[in-house]
Amino acid sequence: MSGELIFQPRARLLLQLGDQLIRSESIALLEIIKNSYDAYASFCKVAIKKADIPELGEIIIEDNGIGMDIDIIKNVWMQPGSDYKLKILKSIIDPSKVDRIPIGEKGIGRFGVHKLGYKIEMVSKMANKKEVSLNINWKDFEKDDLLSNIKVSIIQRENPEYFTNGKCGTKITIKGLKNIWTRGVIRELYRAVNSLSSPFDTLDSFRVYFSVDRQDWLAGLLSFKDIEDQALYYADATIADNFIKTLNYEFRPWDTLTKLNNRPKVLENVRMVEKVLDEKTKKSEWVNLDLSKFSIGTITLKLLIFDLDSKILSLGITDKKGLKDYLNSNGGIRVFRNGIRVYDYGEPLNDWLNLDMTRVNQPGKTISNNIVIGAVNLDRASSADLIEKTNREGFVENDAYYKFLSAINFTINKILTERNIDKERVRKFYSPTAINQPVIGNLRILQDKITSRIPKGELQDELIKSIKDIEQDYKVISDIYTRSSSAGLSLSIVIHEIIHMIEELAKAIEQKPTDSYISDLVKNLRKTVSDYAGVIKQSPKSKEDLIEIINQSLSNIQFRIKAHSLHITRSYKEKVNLNTTVKCAPNLIISSIINLIDNSIWWQNYANVSHKKLLVDILDEEPKGYISVLLADNGPGFSIPTDEAIKPFISDKPGGMGLGLHLAYEVMNGQKGKLIFPEEYDLDLPYDFLKGAKILLSFKK
Repeated sequence: MSGELIFQPRARLLLQLGDQLIRSESIALLEIIKNSYDAYASFCKVAIKKADIPELGEIIIEDNGIGMDIDIIKNVWMQPGSDYKLKILKSIIDPSKVDRIPIGEKGIGRFGVHKLGYKIEMVSKMANKKEVSLNINWKDFEKDDLLSNIKVSIIQRENPEYFTNGKCGTKITIKGLKNIWTRGVIRELYRAVNSLSSPFDTLDSFRVYFSVDRQDWLAGLLSFKDIEDQALYYADATIADNFIKTLNYEFRPWDTLTKLNNRPKVLENVRMVEKVLDEKTKKSEWVNLDLSKFSIGTITLKLLIFDLDSKILSLGITDKKGLKDYLNSNGGIRVFRNGIRVYDYGEPLNDWLNLDMTRVNQPGKTISNNIVIGAVNLDRASSADLIEKTNREGFVENDAYYKFLSAINFTINKILTERNIDKERVRKFYSPTAINQPVIGNLRILQDKITSRIPKGELQDELIKSIKDIEQDYKVISDIYTRSSSAGLSLSIVIHEIIHMIEELAKAIEQKPTDSYISDLVKNLRKTVSDYAGVIKQSPKSKEDLIEIINQSLSNIQFRIKAHSLHITRSYKEKVNLNTTVKCAPNLIISSIINLIDNSIWWQNYANVSHKKLLVDILDEEPKGYISVLLADNGPGFSIPTDEAIKPFISDKPGGMGLGLHLAYEVMNGQKGKLIFPEEYDLDLPYDFLKGAKILLSFKK
């Protein structure tokens, strides 16, 4: 028997492909927005309504692009994997002659719509064509039927109902949302959309307008102007022939950086040079860098340089994650020609100026792509020697290009010379200072005392050897603790006891009692450290109820709570219908909660809070896939960046050792969970708790 067969895919294949190809709601929405970009739209509006109630939820995406007629919908949109855009891309011979190069080519972006919801209504209209309406119910594709048997209704209207008065574009309405969209998901979605668009106002600009009916969910997030204003260092330069004609640099400290002043600097007619290899002598030498030999024309360069040091960010940025995400996606220096983007300069994988590599070799002095937003502008008529490749990979790498590259790098280095002056000033006044690591430092001081006060001989040798052994054992304790994450004993207790014994020993040496007394103290200290090194181990885990753990924690310190007049809001008691069972080491979690509450009490007392409050709650799906214990107070909040505070021995508390948050952080890592510090508006909290310290102990479900 012989013959021919054809594939007959089942209808649910489309749903399966969507789930595999589009991994999240954010990616799904971005795919649809990219389609608007490829349709030459100047804007795309995204509106989300009742996202937390799937059956009532609605997502509307609308653009003013060229739209689609019934033929394109039938022969392109309804054919997943279409090479329609790929053909357009390949047909572009001279990218400078087209308004916009499509960024999609795989024909799978439309899978984003059914990743988001079950019911889709699409209305589209092209110029001088009839308006078309398409309706899809993706639940029809769940049937065990062939894909070719599933019908989709389409209507062509003689009189447009939506795109009237000559308007064109596409509007997609998605209903019957597949998932509950929480506050955290919406904020993450906004950040993702925000990172898609360029903040530069060029002819290639494409604006995305994002709105949600719960505007409080977006409180505190960055806008395009916010992002631009958060740069500390600004520069504009004009380059021509052999000179940087003008370079305007300015350091603009935020209002919160009160110890620093604005510093502008203007440079004019700076001669450019470059280092080249002399073929005869085989030595490198500095020579004039002259662009006048090539048709490159006048170049303008604009840079916005950010400072992502955690301490600095905490002094002026509300949404640190949003800024970092934006810079990770949009950071770098892009090239424009008459306002049209020259791809793919400035893309994440194109480090065309070797910024990242240079920063590895010279950290601190140079910049990487994720801390700069830059634009290089060229004039099309006068830059003919810079020839664009047809595959969107920048310019042909000829002699003119290498001179152009050298000129940009030379100018950036001049800007960095000024930036580094101000960066050092910022670090001088605002960088965090870590407390010296205890024990090791104390042991070194003790060793000096022994050397200076105990006569050379058998006793001094014995004491010095013992001190070195103690130091090694302590390093073992710290090592085991760090690797095991959830230690059987609190390292802070170990350190406190060791320091107490060292101080006692130091006093004894100063007072010079009997040799045997000093020897006994050293032996006792050595035994204590050795014993602790032997008992640190992983704590056993079991299934526990978070409500019971919280109750036990509060019960253990009930007298402390009462003594400090701390009012506890026990919101977690309302979560009776929530599954609050997690797998954890209960004693470690209780210890962490008590430690965090103790910190809260201390800082509220320090800030003279008249009515001390602590909110204790259990949050589901914050973050997504986790159940979390929330501790929020009405104190002064964290005085140092939280990503610094979780490191050992860093504290802003007078006399503090800086181990409390570090212990909690390591304990949660040991539970395969997270210790999270929400921003001011990340959670829907009562007003009293917005400015205070907020911590989530998050357990994976």
